[in-house]
Amino acid sequence: MLCYSFLNPTPLSTTPFITINIKKFFSDKQPRFQQIAHSSYSPAATDYSTKSSISMGSAPKTQDPTFEFLAKKPYVPPSWAVQLSPVPSHIFSLGHFPTPIHKWNLPNLPKNTEVYLKRDDLSGMQLSGNKVRKLEFLLADAVAQGADCIVTIGGIQSNHCRATAVAARYLNLDCYLILRTSKVLVDKDPGLTGNLLVERLVGAHIDLVSKEEYASVGSVALTDLLKEKLLSEGRKPYVIPVGGSNSLGTWGYIEAIREIKNQLQEGSREVAFDDIVVACGSGGTIAGLSVGSWLSNLGSKVHAYCVCDDPEYFYEYAQGLLDGLQAGVSSRDIVNIHNAKGLGYAMNTAEELTFVKEIAQATGVILDPVYSGKAAYGMMRDMAENPGRWEGRKVLFIHTGGLLGLFDKTEQIASVVGSWRRMDIHESVPRKEGTGKMF
Repeated sequence: MLCYSFLNPTPLSTTPFITINIKKFFSDKQPRFQQIAHSSYSPAATDYSTKSSISMGSAPKTQDPTFEFLAKKPYVPPSWAVQLSPVPSHIFSLGHFPTPIHKWNLPNLPKNTEVYLKRDDLSGMQLSGNKVRKLEFLLADAVAQGADCIVTIGGIQSNHCRATAVAARYLNLDCYLILRTSKVLVDKDPGLTGNLLVERLVGAHIDLVSKEEYASVGSVALTDLLKEKLLSEGRKPYVIPVGGSNSLGTWGYIEAIREIKNQLQEGSREVAFDDIVVACGSGGTIAGLSVGSWLSNLGSKVHAYCVCDDPEYFYEYAQGLLDGLQAGVSSRDIVNIHNAKGLGYAMNTAEELTFVKEIAQATGVILDPVYSGKAAYGMMRDMAENPGRWEGRKVLFIHTGGLLGLFDKTEQIASVVGSWRRMDIHESVPRKEGTGKMF
């Protein structure tokens, strides 16, 4: 077994669930969202700013500001992607973009290899991560179709489900989550750890299914069952697939390629990325990055490290997304997919968790154990085993977020995180009661 130790780790020697019924704080006549047609991606189609009006004897009114966040905006694709079809008509501004890119000072890289980090983990707080980019397009479509609630599905600590729950609430839409858990826990309160805490705070409705039920029924059939139930109750549900990974969601990372190209052009020094490395859990992110890089002539080869299923499955799934956009390209020609599943989805070896801890200690960057942690682990392992393949290359690693999922690993990671001790205060140090004020 290979061990990638960057630093010597120093070993370190349920909240109850309460149901609260809360009356509505807002009337049914409250506007569901503010729509301002101004796009950070393209010139505004319409100027919605309010011009001041002046009447005799009155002071001029101040012009109202135009707010971007949570605004619905017309979408104009990059010029190099106009041949894709269908092209989304609108987008909701849900993330904080552009996310920064900075050099990632990883130790023990091959000769003359440079790694940069695209911080999509900083795309928001509750919504942070790669899912936000997909949701900007998906929720715009949901609103256009008159939906009053969102249905989606994922693992018990799904970052996508958490982001969807928050984004839906931002737009005053109810959210229904189907979460996959173990057979022994499917009839128990799921708790308030990590993503679950955020989902429950924003009022998401949670349905639990066992892994066995998920495997035998499938995510599409499960969401359809819930959709039909909601329709029978008079609701107007909009279904988002696992990870937001359909052809519409793929536009999120086509757009990210435009963002990366703009950042490279605006940078103080010339950098060209030979490779883009990213985790793969549902397929939409890698489809968008790879077709975007190919169409835009960015010239970066996309390397995806899949954290579930296997490369063959994701080649086929990504192909379906590309075909849905009429891209006219084979997924195998524009992306290399590597297996980084390890023990299984959301399961980690002690070595992988130690790697996450040592990267944090060496660089200050915290990777999640389910996605980016496994992808970075796979990349560094390949660099160690095949240094000639990476020598002299400039690599952009996409950090797809998922910090909250780390809270689900606290028991496993406790033995490798930093040491602690009680502070030794010698008896000669003067002491006087009340000297140190405690706020």
